[in-house]
Amino acid sequence: MSILNTGITGLNAAQTALYATSNNISNVYTPGYNRELVLLGEAKNGGGVQVNGVNRQFNSFIAERLNNANGNLASLQSYKTQASQIDNLLADPDAGLAPLMQKFFGSVGDLAGTPAEPAAREGVLGNASSMSAQFRSFDNYLNDLQRTVNGGVTLEVSQINDIAGQIAMLNKEIATSAASTGQTPNSLLNQRDQYVAELSEKIDIRVNVQDGGAYNVSIGNGQPLVTGDSSNTLVAIASSFDPERIVVGYRDSSGNVIEYREDQFKGGSLGGLMSFRSESLDKIQGQLGQLAVTMAQSFNEQHQAGIDLNGDAGTEFFSIGAPSSFTNTKNAGDGVLDVTIADLNELTSSSFDLTFNGTDWQVMQRENGSRTTVTPDGAGNLNFAGIEINVNGTPEIGDRFRVNPVQRAARDFNVEISDISNIAAATSADSGDNRNALALQNLQSARLVSGNANFSQAYGAIISDSGNRNAVINANLSAQQGLTEQLRALQQSESGVNLDEEAANLVRYQQFYQANAKVIETGLSILDTILSISR
Repeated sequence: MSILNTGITGLNAAQTALYATSNNISNVYTPGYNRELVLLGEAKNGGGVQVNGVNRQFNSFIAERLNNANGNLASLQSYKTQASQIDNLLADPDAGLAPLMQKFFGSVGDLAGTPAEPAAREGVLGNASSMSAQFRSFDNYLNDLQRTVNGGVTLEVSQINDIAGQIAMLNKEIATSAASTGQTPNSLLNQRDQYVAELSEKIDIRVNVQDGGAYNVSIGNGQPLVTGDSSNTLVAIASSFDPERIVVGYRDSSGNVIEYREDQFKGGSLGGLMSFRSESLDKIQGQLGQLAVTMAQSFNEQHQAGIDLNGDAGTEFFSIGAPSSFTNTKNAGDGVLDVTIADLNELTSSSFDLTFNGTDWQVMQRENGSRTTVTPDGAGNLNFAGIEINVNGTPEIGDRFRVNPVQRAARDFNVEISDISNIAAATSADSGDNRNALALQNLQSARLVSGNANFSQAYGAIISDSGNRNAVINANLSAQQGLTEQLRALQQSESGVNLDEEAANLVRYQQFYQANAKVIETGLSILDTILSISR
C-alpha cells in the first residue's frame, strides 16, 4: 500500500472519530443517548487503519436494573400523589369530622340539661346537619378520587399502547436499516431503548431480545405486548365486578378482551394508581362508611326508644346509604343479592367477593384477601361479618358477586327530622324527662364501632391508619430514590457523555486528522519529486 493510501485510511478514520465525538458532544443532554466509541484496527491488507465499528456504550444489564428501579419509583410517586390528598383532608383540623362529632354530642348533652328548651333542640338539629353534611362531603371527595383514578388508568393505558406501538415500529426500522446499510443504526437503537425506559415507568415489563435483535416486550403477567414489529393493546374497561370501576383488559390476537385482576399490576405509575385504590382509597371509604352506618343506626335505635314532645314514639333521626351489591357481568345465572346490616358489632369496613360453588359460597374479604366458606341458613340466607344476604333468583356454579356493605353509606347520611318537637329526649310524656337524651349522649363514649371503639376513637384510627400508610410510602419512596440515583450514576458512568473527556478526544482526533493530512502531503511531495526526476 502506498503512503498516500495509508494516509487516506488514517484521514477517513480520523473523520469518523471526529464525527462520533462531535455527535457525543451534541447529544450530551439528549434523553436516552448512549455515548459512541469508535473502534479502530489495522487494515487487513497490512497497511493503514480501518474503522471496525462505531459502538454505543450500552450495558443491557445496568439498563434493565435502572428501568426496574424507575418503574418502582414511578409506582411509589403515583401512590404518594394520590394518598397525600387523603392524608391532608383527614388531618385538617378545620375540615375534620372529629370537632363536628364533638359539637353534635355536646348539643345532645345540652338537650339533656334542658330537654324542653327550643334553643337546645335547635342546637341538636343544627349540629346534626353540619356533621352529616361533612360526612357527605368526605364521601364526595373520596368518590371524586375514585373517578380520578379511573381517568388515570384510562390515560396510562392509552400511553402504554402508544409507546408499545413505537417500539414495534422501531423493531422494524432497525431491521430494515441494518439489512440495507450493513451497519448498526445506533440512533434507532437509542430511541428504542428510551421508549423501553419510558414504558417501564408506566407498567412492569420484561424484555427479551430475539436472535435478530428485535425486542419482545411482555407485561408482568407474561402476556406479550410487543412481538417483533407488531404490538398488542391494553384496554381500559369497566370491571365485570363493579361497573363504576375502571380496570385493565388485554386484547388478544383474536380480538377478545381478557380482564386482569387489579392486583396483577404493581410496578410503574399504572401499578401505583391501582395499588393506591385497592389499598388506601377503598379502605378509607369503607372505614368512613362503617363509622357513618354505626353512628346512624345506633342513634336511630336509641332515638326510637324515646318519646318526643308530642308524646309520640321517636322516629329515625338519621338516614344512611344502603349496602350495595353487584352481579358479575359474566355470570351464567340470574342470581341477585339483597344485603342488609344485621349486627353493628360484627360489621367491618371491608367489601367482599362471593363465588357460588353449587351449595356453599366462597367469600373473600377484599381488604386483606382472607377467604372463608359460608353455608346458607335454613331460609337460604348468608350471614357473616355483620351482614345478612338474601339470594334472589338462581345463581349458577361459578357465578360471582361483589358486596359493598358500607362503602358509599356516607353519601346518603342525612338528618330526617326537621321539627324540633320530634326529637325524642324523654322516655315518658313528661316534657322535663331527659332520660333518653342522656342515653343518646352516652352513645358518644360507647364502644360501638366493631364492638371495640367509640366514634372518636374510630375516626382517630382512620387518621392514624392513613398517616401510617403515608409514612411507609414516604420511607419506601426515599429509599427507592436513593437506589435509583445510584443506578442512574452507574449507567451514566458507562453510557453517559463526559464533556471534558470528549473535549480531549476532539483535540486528539483533530491532531490525528492533521497528522494524516501531513502524511498525504508528504506522499504527494515525494510523488512530485519522483515525477520531476523521471522527466
